[in-house]
Amino acid sequence: MLIGEVSRRCGVSTRMLRHYDTLGLVQPTGRTSGGYREYSADDIRRLFHVESLRTLGLSLHEAKRAMDEPDFAPAELVGDLMRHTRRRIAAEQELLTTLERIDATSPAEWDDVLRIVTLLRGLESESAGRRQQAILSQDGNAALPVEALVDALLAEDNLNVAGALQWSLSRADGIGLGRLADGLASPDVDVRRRATVAIAEVHTAEASTHLLRALDDSDTTVRARAALALGSRGDTTSTSALLGMIIDGQRDVEAAEVLGILAVQASAADGIVEAMTRELAVSVDAPARLRITQALAEIPGPAAQRALVDLTADDDRTIAATAAAILNFADRRRRQRRLSDG
Repeated sequence: MLIGEVSRRCGVSTRMLRHYDTLGLVQPTGRTSGGYREYSADDIRRLFHVESLRTLGLSLHEAKRAMDEPDFAPAELVGDLMRHTRRRIAAEQELLTTLERIDATSPAEWDDVLRIVTLLRGLESESAGRRQQAILSQDGNAALPVEALVDALLAEDNLNVAGALQWSLSRADGIGLGRLADGLASPDVDVRRRATVAIAEVHTAEASTHLLRALDDSDTTVRARAALALGSRGDTTSTSALLGMIIDGQRDVEAAEVLGILAVQASAADGIVEAMTRELAVSVDAPARLRITQALAEIPGPAAQRALVDLTADDDRTIAATAAAILNFADRRRRQRRLSDG
């Protein structure tokens, strides 16, 4: 079979066939009566084998080695090809993600595209200062790649950069809230913690719903951050978690202050005091009982005052003295207010 016919039947250009011939990869071994070189059936079979190897990503040099070296072991080469292919796919996927994020902002001009590309590259910088600068230098009226900002926030361990990302997302009117909430399901506890902090900055009913999920997290820090945010908003669902923080000594001062806010905002003082006195009655841990006693000072109303009066007779002298000191301090403040009003 002459070169023209081989090209037509096999789909390989005559130029490429001549290149194969020059390299010694596929050389026609026959001759016509007129002296023209002719491809034999074995040559055609070799050509198909070469083309098959090329579809796997082998170079012409690698294909020649595979065909001609009897001791050629394909396993190592195939492994290299697999690793190369994975890297190429990852790079293509990264490019696709970037293009999708640019497309999501509906850029009207090339300047918009370049601005977003600059931001995305800035977010990839190893320098925290450059990441922060890339975020803060954005035009306040420009559309933002929200998904990229959320992903960056969930991965950011620098507080200043995280604050800049949070500020930038606040301009997007909560569009990224759902993606932030996805971070609550991450197996990485640091991601869940960052997601909780970010969601706590969003004061909407939807954000509160997501924070309620975080109250069931296995990590105490996630639960604490969610409880503090919910309690500050007057959500009584956080009462048990806040009391647990006081018992465990985890940010107990903040938890006590938020319980005080909750008692006022949700008119829940009686229920909170009841839960606290119940813990006082069953707990044998002296430091925990002392923290609960101190936390009662933050709860307004007669129920807390009665609980403190009862505690002045507690068997633990430290707790009794603390309850008495709280009552005395509260009494002095009341007298001072009456004097100033009078």
